[in-house]
This record gives sequence, C-alpha cells and structure tokens, in this order.
Amino acid sequence: MTCLPSRTPAADEIDIPALKARYAHERDKRIRREGQEQYSRPTGEVVEDYVTDPHMPVMPREPISEDIDVIILGAGWSGIMAAYHLAKAGITSFRNLDGAGDFGGVWYWNRYPGIQCDNESYIYLPLLEETGFMPSRKFADGREIQGYARAIAEKFDFADKALFHTQANGLRWDASINRWRVFSNRGDDIRARFVIIASGVLNMPKLPGIPGIEKFKGKMFHSARWDYGYTGGSHENPVLDKLADKRVAVVGTGATAIQIVPHLARYAKKLYVVQRTPSSVDERPNPPTNPDWVKALQPGWQKDRQANFHRAAMEAFHPGEEDLICDIWTEISRNLAAEMEAEGWPALTPEQFLAKRDVVEFRVMERLRRRVDDLVDDPATAEALKPYYRFLCKRPLSSDEYYPVFNQPNVELVDVSLTKGVEAMTEKGFIAGGREYEVDCMIFASGFEVTSDLERRWGIDTIEGRDGASIYQHWADGPKTFHGVMTAGFPNQFYMGYIQGGLNASVTEQNRRQGYHIAHIISEALKRDVAVVEPTQAAQDAYVEHFEGHEIDLSAFSRECTPSYFNNEGEGDGKAKWRLFRSYGPGWDAFQTLLAEWRARGDMEGLSLTK
Repeated sequence: MTCLPSRTPAADEIDIPALKARYAHERDKRIRREGQEQYSRPTGEVVEDYVTDPHMPVMPREPISEDIDVIILGAGWSGIMAAYHLAKAGITSFRNLDGAGDFGGVWYWNRYPGIQCDNESYIYLPLLEETGFMPSRKFADGREIQGYARAIAEKFDFADKALFHTQANGLRWDASINRWRVFSNRGDDIRARFVIIASGVLNMPKLPGIPGIEKFKGKMFHSARWDYGYTGGSHENPVLDKLADKRVAVVGTGATAIQIVPHLARYAKKLYVVQRTPSSVDERPNPPTNPDWVKALQPGWQKDRQANFHRAAMEAFHPGEEDLICDIWTEISRNLAAEMEAEGWPALTPEQFLAKRDVVEFRVMERLRRRVDDLVDDPATAEALKPYYRFLCKRPLSSDEYYPVFNQPNVELVDVSLTKGVEAMTEKGFIAGGREYEVDCMIFASGFEVTSDLERRWGIDTIEGRDGASIYQHWADGPKTFHGVMTAGFPNQFYMGYIQGGLNASVTEQNRRQGYHIAHIISEALKRDVAVVEPTQAAQDAYVEHFEGHEIDLSAFSRECTPSYFNNEGEGDGKAKWRLFRSYGPGWDAFQTLLAEWRARGDMEGLSLTK
C-alpha cells in the first residue's frame, strides 16, 4: 500500500510556543478537582443497571457447584485469548464466566448505530491466520467483530464451556483445598484451582455525576445499553425512525459519540451534542477488503502487520520501512521517517529525536484543526470542535460523517468546557451555560471505568487471598506483580490488562501474548502436579524494581494533557501507579524476549511451587 502524500502544514506555518500555551489553557479550564469521582456507575435507579442485558433474555438456571481447573472471569478479547491458549495447551477443564449473553465483551454490549472498530481490523482482530477469517473491510462493524469472537470460541471448542449472564461477585482463596471459591450472582459455588481475571478495560459503563439526574422525566440510557425499542431500528438496520419527533441530547464526544452522532442527526427532530473536550477526527477511508490483496498475502503477514503498526504508533519506523497502515495512527511516524530519509537518517540523541518528533506532531495536530474549518460552516462551532492538545492525550479518531452534521439545522453543539460539564438536570432536560435545554431523551456516551479504582473497574465485591487479604488493599497504591500477571499473597491467580507489562499498540495482540504466558504457567503447574503457584516476595520485589527502573517517565506528558481516561481524568501523579499506559522502557520486543527466555529456562524461577 502506498500512502497518500501528507497535507500537514510546514513547520514555519505554526507557532509552537503559542500552541503550547493554548494547550495549557484548554487543559486547565477543563480540570475538575473530583477527578474520576465526577463519574458514577449505573445503579438501576437512574438508568438500567450495567448488568441488565437489553439484547438477550436472562434464562433461569440452577446454581452450579463444581470443581474445575481454571475459571476465566470475562469473555471479551482478553478472556477469549486466555481460553484459546489454555485449549492449545491441552487444558480442557475451564470456563469463561461473563455477565453478557455471549462472547465479545465490549462488542457484545455495544450495539449502538454506526459501531465500528476504530483501528484497522486486519490488526485488531486476532488469530486471522489461525482461523482463516478475513474482515470484510478495513474498519469492521460491531456485528462482524462480535460474530468473529463467537466463531473463535466455536472453532477451538470452548464455546459450550462458558457461563453467560453470570457475574462473579466474590473470590476467596480456600487454603484447606488450595482452590479459589468463586461466587456469583446466580448462587454458584465454583472451586477453581486457578483464576484468570480477564475483565478488560471497556467493561464497566460510567455516567457523569450530574446533579439532579434523578429528576429527569424523559428517557435516559448509556450508549453501551442502546435502546432500539425507544429509538427505532435495530443493530442490523439502525433506522432510528422513532426519533422523528424527539429532541435528543448525546453527552460525550469520544470514540462512541463520533459514530453515533451522524445517525442521531439523520433522524432526530433536534440533536444537542454536549461536548466538554473535542476529539481529533481525521478522514476515514473504509474500502472493502481487496480479494487480490488477500490472495497475495504470505504466511506471517498478520504478525508482520501488527509489528509494523506497533512501531508506527508507539515507537518509530525502521529506516526504509513501509507504512502498511496509512492512517491517523501512523501519520506522525510516517512523516518523521520521510524527513529522516530525506536527511540521510542522521544519528540523533534520544532528546534530539523526540524534539524532531514533537515538531511533526504539532504539524499533524494543526492539520486536523484545519480539517474542521474545511468541513464546518459556522466559525464559532468549528473553533469549539478543534482539538487543542497533544496527540494521544485523547484517542485519535476518524470519521467522514461527523463534522458535516454540524452544518445541519437540527444539530447544535453545546460546549460545556467552561463549566466542565453539564451543570444540572431538571425534569425537562439539562442546564448548560445557565440555559435549560428541554429534551425528550438523554444518551450518555460517557465511556467506561478504564482507569478508575479496581473495585469500580472489575465490579467484583471481594477478592480475598491468603489470610483474607483484599486485592483492593494490596494494590491500593498501585500494582505489585511478577511479569505483570501474578502477585504474592494471591496464589494461582492471574491478571490480564495494562498491569506492569509490555504494551502493544494493539490491545488484542497484548491480550494474546499475556494469555500465552499465563497458559504456560498453568500448563506447567498441571504437568508437574503442582497445587499452588505463587510469586515469592523477593522475585516480585525484583520484578517491580526492574519494571519501574526501566519505565518510561510519562508524568510530564500526562500533566500537560486535557483530562481523559488516558491520565486518570487529570488527577495528576497521585494515581500514577495506575496510569493507563505505563510503558516498559526497552520496548515490546524486549519484554517478550524477557518472558520467552524465562519460559525457556524451564525452572519457573521466582515462583514458589507447592505440591
């Protein structure tokens, strides 16, 4: 694939010191002292409880009491990758347990109109070569992704093992039987030798804590629990014809909202788009998958493509390396590589390289702001929609339909940056800027508990290890792990996610490698007839010291960013240990080499093994 030439402005066309000052101003006016506490979990009193499934009826069943080798808490991509690698290792006594009605995680729950993957499907969807599946287009839609998740479970024979519509509400280590007792909202008592917590990062919806939200007499729902009964249409055919006489407000302008808004604008009588911080939204070419391209692919193509994407998004292209992706995620690295190539790839210190990259980044962000002017007619609306912050302070997005809807007479942008959110809700609507907006429906596209406290994120009331120790207290000041997947005091328990490990630009590739490492440890324990596997305190301390000693310090960058889940809603360094992207300094490949060498030694060094 040959990328189109860059349309970024030249460096002498922009005033970087002035932009830095503007970025700081825009950040400061949005900071709220409540941090993540400005959001709340749905409880059922205001909108439907997050456990409620609008897609599939919850069928009654008898409680289960059983002994099993492995329980995987979650059936989204992290849970699927854990199950896949257990199955590949020959382990058959395991279950996925999930509150949803099927596999897919966020792709099961999220069925809002317009839902698509917002980075390339050929990278994001795992195991394409292993399954022989090929996405229908560059950015696959949600139905296709959820269907593929189910297909993996069926192909590798673990689909019928899952317990759906089942929420774990308690885990307790029982030393008398060397097993975890797993309790659920269905009355289950499952005794598992091993537990893998694979809850994902987009599993728990959150609501803005708006004063008076309980007073509103109209319809409210979270985008992750879309109500087609109210809006009309369906996941398969999102014709929202029941909104023709409705005044609708959507709260949020992140990845979900930019996909929803064009559909709401098409059908609603009036649409208010309530924005605290605008997203950066680039163009979105989404061609069907070219069958000739597929035929020409060589074995190993997906891993090569994932590695190419990772370097572009998180590191840098190698000299002479082609950009295989050609979108907003890779533009900065692509432009930087072109400049370095033109200069003969000069030897630069890390500081010189980052300074050069910063200039390219400012130019790309300016291109994105100028795109708003090109597409939005009203100058005041266009200015409010412009992203004034560093690239990756918020998730980069793409859409060809989002900006043009603000030229429609039925669409109004409600900027709440100065009040840092909606001020209040009333019986008839909401208040912003001192004005009451009367609406029939409020849709909260307000995201998920990505970096909030573990209790909120995992949604499990109690997790008690040795001697009744709580994982929530154990990790109150940040995670303490061995290889990012285990912790002392919680034997036979494993974790998946952004926890003291190598970061990959594709979360599903990160899930895949974590699942492989965890399955290796469990498989070895079962082969050796080991009852209890647990990191020694010394090994854990050494790993934490190693990780933190090599960690890239992103605290200054985080402090510069506008508040979002990327920086714990601007809470500063108080939550630094739980910052979303804590990166292993030597990089993804070095981290995988570290784990591969540990596995190859075969001595399970650092783990206490008890028969």
